[in-house]
Amino acid sequence: MKSVFERNSVDEILNRIDKLNPDTKAQWGKMSVSQMLAHCNVTYEMIYDNIHPKPNALMKFILKQFVKGKVVNEGPYPKNSPTAPQFLIKGDRDFLTEKKRLKEYMERTLQLGSASFENKESHSFGKLSIAEWNNMMYKHLDHHLAQFGV
Repeated sequence: MKSVFERNSVDEILNRIDKLNPDTKAQWGKMSVSQMLAHCNVTYEMIYDNIHPKPNALMKFILKQFVKGKVVNEGPYPKNSPTAPQFLIKGDRDFLTEKKRLKEYMERTLQLGSASFENKESHSFGKLSIAEWNNMMYKHLDHHLAQFGV
C-alpha cells in the first residue's frame, strides 16, 4: 500500500485532489464532491483537532472489536459502505475551503512523519501502529477519490 508518510505517495494523492472541481460528480454514493472533501477531513480533525466527541468505553470496545479490523487492514472499502455518524456531512460545504484543508492536513501528516504515529492513540480504536494509521488514512482517501473518478 502507498504511504501518507512518503512524499511521492502524498504528491500523487494531492495531484488527484487537484483534478477535482466543484462540479465533479460521484460515480456512486450520495455525497457531493465538497461533502466528500469535508468527510475526508473528519479523519484528520480526529487526529489534530479536538472537535469530535470521543466514544464512550462501551462504544470504543464495540468499535475495536467489530470495525477496527476493516478500517486498518489493507483491503479496500466496498462501494456504498456504511458511514459512521460523525463522518456524515449534511448540507453544502465550500469546495475550495475543504480542498485546502485536506491538502494542509496531508502535508502536516507528512511533515510529522511516521514515527509520530507509532502507538498513537486513535479517536475510536485505541493505539495504532504506523501501518494501521497509514492503511486507515490512505485507503480512505483512495476510496473517495476513486468515487469521484480521480
